[in-house]
Parts: sequence; C-alpha cells; structure tokens
Amino acid sequence: MPSPNLSEIITTTLEHRSRKLADQISKNNALLFRLKKRGTMKPVGGGRNIVQELEYAENGTYKRYSGYEILNISPQDVFTAAEFEWKQAAISVSISGLEQMQNRGEEQMIDLLEARIANAERSFENNLAADCYSDGTADGGKQIGGLQLLVADDPTTGTMGGINRANWPFWRNQVFDANSDGTGAVTHQNIQGYMNRLYLKCVRQTDKPDLIIADDNYFTAYWESLQAMQRITSAELGEAGFHTLKFQGADVVYDGGQGGFCPTDHMYFLNTKYIHFRPHRDRNMVPLGGERASVNQDAIVKLMAWMGNMTISNAALQGVLKA
Repeated sequence: MPSPNLSEIITTTLEHRSRKLADQISKNNALLFRLKKRGTMKPVGGGRNIVQELEYAENGTYKRYSGYEILNISPQDVFTAAEFEWKQAAISVSISGLEQMQNRGEEQMIDLLEARIANAERSFENNLAADCYSDGTADGGKQIGGLQLLVADDPTTGTMGGINRANWPFWRNQVFDANSDGTGAVTHQNIQGYMNRLYLKCVRQTDKPDLIIADDNYFTAYWESLQAMQRITSAELGEAGFHTLKFQGADVVYDGGQGGFCPTDHMYFLNTKYIHFRPHRDRNMVPLGGERASVNQDAIVKLMAWMGNMTISNAALQGVLKA
C-alpha cells in the first residue's frame, strides 16, 4: 500500500508550490503580465457563469437647449452584460510503489517529487499560455477563449459571451487585412503604414492600445523597419524577460520562436484595460482533493487544478492585423 506519509509530502509540496505557479503563469506570458499590472487579472468567487458588465451605448439624452425648452429625461439603456462559461484544466503528479521503494529516504523522495512537480508546472504554464491565444474550440469547447475568440479575424460572425456579433456591431473588434485593406503581404516597407491605420481604428479619445503582440513574421518586419533609426524598448517588460519594442507608446512584444503561441502572420493591438483574466478564487492552481490511491495499481496520484476564463468588456477598442 502507498505510504500516507508520502501522500502528505506530495500534498504539502503541491500546496507550497501552487501559489508560486499561479504567479509564474503571469510572468511567463506578456499578455497576462500586463493584465496583472493593469489590475484586470481578477479572481471570481463563483456563480453559474462569469458575468462581465459592458457599457455598450452612449446616453442619448444630450440636448442643446435655450431657456424653458423641455429637456430629454427618457430612461437610457446603456449597460448590458456578457456571460462567459467556466473552463477547467488539471494536471497530475504521480509516483509508483516501485519508485517509492527505489527512492527511500525523505530527501531522495522530495528530489523526485520536486522534479516531477517542476515539470508539471512548466507544462501547465505552456498549455495555459497557448490557451490565451485560442479560439476556445479545443477539446469540444472546454478550452478557455483566448485572443482568437476575443479579437477575432472575422468579428462579424459568431457568438462571444452570449452576444451574437452579427447582430451587435459594438461587440466587434477592429481588423486590418494586409491583402484586402492594404496593398499586399506585410513587409518591413509597409508594416508601419498598416499599423498606423489599425492603431487609429482602436483609439477613442484617451483610450488607445497599450500592448501589441506579434508573431515571428510581423515582429521581424516591424523590427527591420526600425533598423535605420534608434529603437525604443519597454523597460518594464524588458526587465521581465520579454523582447519588446515601442509603437505610439504601446509595447510591441514578440511571442513566437520556440514555444511561441501567437498565430502565424498576426499582430494584436490590445487595450488591456478591457481584457480580463478571471480565475476562480478557490481553484487557481491548487491541489485538487485528497489522496488518490489507484484501486488496481501500486501508485499515488495528485492533481493540480485551475478554473476560470478570459473575458472582454470592450471589443471595439481591440484590433488584429492579419494576412
């Protein structure tokens, strides 16, 4: 039978490291890093779905008047809400009875567990980072809805947060297609012009993109377009380990290469004030349940779990440059 003392070692080790993992997830992803800095990485206490309040219209009672002229006091419907489903993810750490016997002694056992838990942490980080760019359709729709859903290539179709984008223009992000809106495929000669045009679509008074995430191709094109001039980089994101440039005050971040997840030939213009990462307060990289001893195997399995989703409260101020 598996040792209860070993089970306690696994549990306490997971509990100690789960808090570190929850923080490490944000440091491993430029988008989540910015959301945490913005204060829009907000845990949720519960509920049937994650409700995201939206301001979708202006107050229409503004009226220029003179003297005793009657003013417009009609009630205004300017708020609504989107509902995002809970998504769940888990990863397991296991050890067999044979491995227990081969690693006798507390120090040896902890070394083995530390290696396996560290591997599980990296795997969790990478998969959740990939999900941040997803369209939410993987595993039969059990995946969180990432940028390909929130800032879609075609925002005139489909439903997001329970709201049909075909019927509600306010719920559509901005798109610049290099082929149909520009003069052809992105190059270092034309990318700044394309970026200028998309950037202006995403500006509303003082609201403007603060984070631009690019794949290999588009980051390289923008980088090469700056070769003849001094490059300005972001100190904050640079110190966090991200390769960055600047565009109109926004950080331009590269998320490609080995382990990069930004879709090929995409550049996202994000106003992170309106993008939210919403983990459940009690299921944010935490050990799940008690001891799980296999009924027909000489082994112990422990699970680490997460529950939540990404949400958005203003789609019209987000944009995507694509091929």
